[in-house]
Amino acid sequence: MNDGTPARPRVVVEEPHDGRRRVRIDGEDVGVVVNAEELRRLLTRTGLTDEDTPVDDPRLIDWQGGGPDDWPAA
Repeated sequence: MNDGTPARPRVVVEEPHDGRRRVRIDGEDVGVVVNAEELRRLLTRTGLTDEDTPVDDPRLIDWQGGGPDDWPAA
């Protein structure tokens, strides 16, 4: 049953590669980030969140290959 509420965008942060993580929103590549703060800024620029939104909310972000504290060095 559809109540008319738009579906929440699906944000995926892919597994780390060379210290970077690719970000996709609804399957569209929106960039590469190197830390959680950069991810927060990217999501704010896209209009999905504001600057204070936590990036550890699994309802917002599907973290693959580690969570928001997993940023291996390049």
